[in-house]
Amino acid sequence: MLTDIEIARAAHKRPIPEIGAKLGIPEDALIPYGRDKAKLDSAFIKTLSDREDGKLILVTAINPTPAGEGKTTTTVGLGDALQRIGKKTAICIREASLGPNFGMKGGAAGGGYAQIVPMEEMNLHFTGDFHAITAAHNLLSAMIDNHIYWGNTLQIDERRVVWKRVMDMNDRALRDIVVSLGGVSNGFPRQTGFDITVASEVMACLCLANDLKDLEERLGRIVVAYRRDKTPITCREIGADGAMVVLLKDAMQPNLVQTLEHTPAFVHGGPFANIAHGCNSVVATQSALKLADYVVTEAGFGADLGAEKFFDIKCRKAGLKPAAAVIVATVRAMKMNGGLTKDQLGSENIEAVKKGCSNLGRHIANTKSFGVPVVVALNHFVTDTEAEIAAVRAYAAEQGVEVIVAKHWADGGAGAEDLAKKVVALAEGGSMFAPLYADEMSLFDKIDTVARRIYHAGEVIADKKIRDQLREWEEAGYGNLPVCMAKTQYSFSTDPLLRGAPTGHTLPIREVRLSAGAGFIVVICGEIMTMPGLPRVPAAASIRLNDAGEVQGLF
Repeated sequence: MLTDIEIARAAHKRPIPEIGAKLGIPEDALIPYGRDKAKLDSAFIKTLSDREDGKLILVTAINPTPAGEGKTTTTVGLGDALQRIGKKTAICIREASLGPNFGMKGGAAGGGYAQIVPMEEMNLHFTGDFHAITAAHNLLSAMIDNHIYWGNTLQIDERRVVWKRVMDMNDRALRDIVVSLGGVSNGFPRQTGFDITVASEVMACLCLANDLKDLEERLGRIVVAYRRDKTPITCREIGADGAMVVLLKDAMQPNLVQTLEHTPAFVHGGPFANIAHGCNSVVATQSALKLADYVVTEAGFGADLGAEKFFDIKCRKAGLKPAAAVIVATVRAMKMNGGLTKDQLGSENIEAVKKGCSNLGRHIANTKSFGVPVVVALNHFVTDTEAEIAAVRAYAAEQGVEVIVAKHWADGGAGAEDLAKKVVALAEGGSMFAPLYADEMSLFDKIDTVARRIYHAGEVIADKKIRDQLREWEEAGYGNLPVCMAKTQYSFSTDPLLRGAPTGHTLPIREVRLSAGAGFIVVICGEIMTMPGLPRVPAAASIRLNDAGEVQGLF
């Protein structure tokens, strides 16, 4: 059996102008990056504004488990299947972060015969977008310290600089550091730290901006520090916003690549869903909707994080109206949610499947609560038995939702045609989409609403300092912003080991951060980290070049 990377390497890719032509993109609107990837020219994007939108399909999932769910693989397989049944289709996903690729995941471009290529480039440096975001973010960091060094005319309180540095790598040693040691010429020592690039507010600004002008406005609004009287200081006051946009000019343009079956795919932006808003860029999605009849996109991790933020942040801010949602699940994951360990998943266990279906049921109910029609894609594994599949079907039917077995991993788009036909039927039936909460609700009430209605928590714990900070932001005019919940992806609770569908648990808020440029409040819950660490045996230990100069160990 071929590995994912061997399948991708054997692909017969078509020239990227041919892929663009499928969507009516003229060759001169593509800026080539090698032979098989290109950026969509921003000038061409502006010409699309008067076109009608296609139908937007969200692919989300149950809470991830070590058994694997295959959300990106399903996104790709569904896109290929829609193309096979005659729909003009585009796929929109996020770019891969180097941190997880060299940590746990080893790659993020789909799998089997439902992949986006070029797989190796996508998982490594791609078109350099993340490097540009890292550079722009750290330019602002350097200019803040430089402003303090040269007289501090803005009266920045060095104890209240809230803008950290970033890098696109998992490195726990950089979470909390002291900078400017070494004497007077190096500046004023202060405590700070690093976040991973995908958690940067610059990433969020780029992914939510409509164009370069909007991006500059958002960057300018970023709050980087406070004075002693607690009044905020912005990026615009530091004077970094213009130079940051210059660094991000090319990164703002969506990247066009293709699947193994030559379906056009826009791969752009990459915020994590457990610590950021977890969606690909608005400009890529909006462009795809103007160019295709069906646009298949995904949101990170399970529906409790990715889908909720897709609906409450991305769709709210960009005016998007999803036509249908696909929830990806596996029999194996049901059994893990039912209490089995990974080494027990190969044997039939119907009772464990039935017990684990509670996690799926919670995600179904949550997604339907946004007014979007839902179908479950059961990503097929060869160890699945008919009885186990029947148990999942029966459970979902009780929730008023159909389960479609999808075999795209093994068979490509042909294995997901039934899923594609069901998605078309749901999308054509109409959607009553609405966000979970109103803009006018208080910030704490928004947090409480997500905690109780999506996570089914019994209470939210936030100390006086956090509640006071939320009230101060409301008084400063930020009360209408949505909330971006940062918590573990593995559970509805903040305990990653609490699987299934727990109720009545406590949601502790450790910290809140204002992302005034992106346009949301980040709420950090439990032990979630905005700079991940590497596992005991990172994937990087197995990644190398072989004698032919090819990458091995990357999936």
